[in-house]
Amino acid sequence: MEPVVLARVQDENFAFWHSATFTNDARSGIFTDELGGGSAATCDEETGPERGANAVYSPNHDGVTAELEFRSYYKLPRHQTETEHCVAHNGSLIPVPGQDHFVQSWYQGGVSVIDLTDPDRPEEIGCFDRGPWKPGRLSTAGSWSAYYYNGHVYSSDIRRGLDVLELTDPRLAGAADTHLEEFNPQSQPVLPMS
Repeated sequence: MEPVVLARVQDENFAFWHSATFTNDARSGIFTDELGGGSAATCDEETGPERGANAVYSPNHDGVTAELEFRSYYKLPRHQTETEHCVAHNGSLIPVPGQDHFVQSWYQGGVSVIDLTDPDRPEEIGCFDRGPWKPGRLSTAGSWSAYYYNGHVYSSDIRRGLDVLELTDPRLAGAADTHLEEFNPQSQPVLPMS
């Protein structure tokens, strides 16, 4: 195979392009900025909603070229303290037929469940947050990754171990019908939508 670059995108608000996940139908892509390398408190008013966030892009096919069109930013909607390192990090799709949902870790910002069905207006529909590891000083802790797998979200907490979260929002009920033998979010397989 000979891969070909179809589009490039730059964002002046991004410091470190960490990862990208495309929706199951490739209608949108979520790009994460790991501002501060995961060791800074960026979920605050001073940093703002566009840095250390996700940028949502959609392919814009004009029949000649494939370009990525900027749609919106999504950042954790709650400010964290100055001792909670918090930035967009590892996540995965939640397989709900006809919808685009994503679960994502934010280090000490916790875990966020995001509805990306409208790429112009992503919205948090669920969250899990343990609070600061050491309230008196900035230290590495929190959810390093949050992945959906066969009915649950598995969050790898750097200090506290594994959290297994159950999704109870009725908007996510369709995901329970999708069962995978195995799942590697880094290879981003096409998810069967039951």
